Amino acid sequence: MFNPSTLLAAAVLLILSTALAHAQVPEAEAARLGEDLTPMGAERAGNAAGTIPAWEGGLTRAPEGHVPGDHYPDPFADDAILFTIDASNLDAYRDFLTPGQVAMLETYPSWKMNIYPTRRSAAFPEGHYEQNRANATRVSMAQDGLTFEGTTGGIPFPMPKSGAEAIWNHLVRYRGESYLMNWSQAAVTRTGNYTPVRFDYEYDFHYGSLSKSPDQIEPKKIANFLQNVTAPARLAGQILLVHEFLDSRQAWTYNPGQRRVRLAPNVAYDNPGTAADGLRTNDDFIMFNGAIDRYDWELVGKREIFVPYNSYRLVGDTIAMGDVLQAGHLNPEHTRYELHRVWVVDARLKDGTSHIYKRRTFYLDEDSWMALVVDKYDARDQLWRVAEQHNINFYDIPMQYPSLEVHHDLQSGRYIAMGLRNDEPRVYVATEPRPARFTPSGLRGIGTR
Repeated sequence: MFNPSTLLAAAVLLILSTALAHAQVPEAEAARLGEDLTPMGAERAGNAAGTIPAWEGGLTRAPEGHVPGDHYPDPFADDAILFTIDASNLDAYRDFLTPGQVAMLETYPSWKMNIYPTRRSAAFPEGHYEQNRANATRVSMAQDGLTFEGTTGGIPFPMPKSGAEAIWNHLVRYRGESYLMNWSQAAVTRTGNYTPVRFDYEYDFHYGSLSKSPDQIEPKKIANFLQNVTAPARLAGQILLVHEFLDSRQAWTYNPGQRRVRLAPNVAYDNPGTAADGLRTNDDFIMFNGAIDRYDWELVGKREIFVPYNSYRLVGDTIAMGDVLQAGHLNPEHTRYELHRVWVVDARLKDGTSHIYKRRTFYLDEDSWMALVVDKYDARDQLWRVAEQHNINFYDIPMQYPSLEVHHDLQSGRYIAMGLRNDEPRVYVATEPRPARFTPSGLRGIGTR
């Protein structure tokens, strides 16, 4: 029997599926990339007020004497502070702050934001830009909007039309090839006490690789990832192996006490992060990672806000870890904020799903697609946590890279800082791809050495 409601539902479903399947932009629109838009899809021009300059290619050259992999000298060390935002003048700048930043200023009288000249330093390899240009007309969403298809590299949606497209740009942005890193994290108490947890990391990126041959790139794989805890002694030897795909995740852990490798399906969503003392979830890592299926994603638009940027001093070897960490928040004398344009993406928990964050608002840098600030809300719709990503340009590669990631818990008065490299001799060590290391048997070998 003819049923009008059934026919209407089918028509709506067809329209939605067609929109999801055809997210490409017309050739004429894509031609803007590299013209009035940068190769990343950002506005090339500065703002009308002159407080954000035009993008002129970013930083692409290392200073003389810099050794690849060593700490990066601050190219903007001579910049003077333009002004400082604190609780006393908050109202004058409220329009250029996120709700989370406002809450930080209201909660911690000792927290402030030193504002520096805006330097649009973000830059990436030319091969990455070429992938972006091609993606504008060839990439489409897939699996009901939960993933995408049509490319093996580049920003999939340099001209996004939805929140899901924008967050995918963050998830698969270029982060290099194969390399090692060492850094520490600290879960800081209300009184400023902490015990550093030190990690050895190894990354092997497949999606977007500019060095691997096609036969070395595993289909739909984003990256392989190894995390090895090396200190303190009570945690040392715990190892996590992750194979991250566009549409799934495989994970294994090695427990030194049991000397066994086990599948780790709980390394996802809102399960607690490694040694994080409950201050971050698994999908908080690098501001957001993993599946997007538990949220509805809205592309709100663009804003100009003050964000952490060009944080060379904060993460360099000219100051020690102990100079960075203090009670309540990072030492504001070492942080740097600049005015940048960001894409605002609002994620709200879907009915019938679960997560400790009912809502998350992401502020994505238009020049790199990196999430720079995230405001996170609890089940009561109360602002709960505020995350900031301090970044620098690895200008010898080049790529804009997350350096120090901080998650503040406004309710407990605590925070966790991740990516502390101040006391490390090197920032990263480039390696050749080593597929055998990123296997369960390889994990066992690392753990029993």
